[in-house]
Amino acid sequence: MIKNNLYQKVYETVKKIPPGKVVTYGQIAKMLGTRDARRVGHALHANKDPLVPCHRVVDKSGRLAANFAFEGSKEQARRLIKEGVALTDEMHVDLNLYLWKKL
Repeated sequence: MIKNNLYQKVYETVKKIPPGKVVTYGQIAKMLGTRDARRVGHALHANKDPLVPCHRVVDKSGRLAANFAFEGSKEQARRLIKEGVALTDEMHVDLNLYLWKKL
């Protein structure tokens, strides 16, 4: 029950991220009152709702998720690029340009 409640809070938070922006797992964890960014990652990995834009969440260095759904980081990159987010290499987003700080 507690796990599901945290997961729902993660999903509701991720839905607020605008297209063309990213946030980190740590930002979400901090906003939800925990320091466990890994649990945020577990919640996103368990997500089944296509309306939750999980592709907008990256790690603290801007790295894409290797275990993102379907084709891994390649699918996450495709979705971000479609929204106007440029990658610095095939696995990273420039957080100085694309980090959404309004969480």
